[in-house]
Amino acid sequence: MAAGPAPEARPLMDEQTFLDNFSHLNCPRKTYLCYEVELLVGENSIPLDEYKDFLHNEGAAMGLERRHAELIFLERMASWNLDTELRYRVTCFISWSPCADCVDELVKFLRANGHIYLRIFAARIYERFPGYEEGLRALNAAGAEVAMMTFQEFEHCWKNFVDHQQDEDKPFPPWDKLVLRSEGLSQRLAGILQNREE
Repeated sequence: MAAGPAPEARPLMDEQTFLDNFSHLNCPRKTYLCYEVELLVGENSIPLDEYKDFLHNEGAAMGLERRHAELIFLERMASWNLDTELRYRVTCFISWSPCADCVDELVKFLRANGHIYLRIFAARIYERFPGYEEGLRALNAAGAEVAMMTFQEFEHCWKNFVDHQQDEDKPFPPWDKLVLRSEGLSQRLAGILQNREE
């Protein structure tokens, strides 16, 4: 019996792209989103590597219609046709928290897909437009886990989504004040999520 073709290697993000877009020292215009999916079986989870990748928003630099990373991800996830009889955990690591418009689409998706548990870890809070605080609260209220990326999540992304140019053991190079900045953002997010309007 002949062996089938070897699976194609999953594309990985360039090291500098990761550092430029996820570091707190920068304020990039792009949004990058890394994602992974696990099948939940009782108390256990099984990684589904065929649903592990990264993407970024489109159009802004090319003068085309802008498409936010979260909406591109929702389209991609819909194409997977995940079995509604099974339970899944989808984890996203994103360079900016979702804007209010993207939150609306994520909330609709979660309401229509009760078999999917969504976790979002953001490197920064996207506060450019009004409504971002209400949006984060709505996402949390819809059942998504919303948190800021800490050293652990940055290191996880470095190990799982970044190309280390043949040096798989190259350690994650934390930037100046990463832990302090992450703690401050985590406290700020906790304050936003607790400030529910009665």
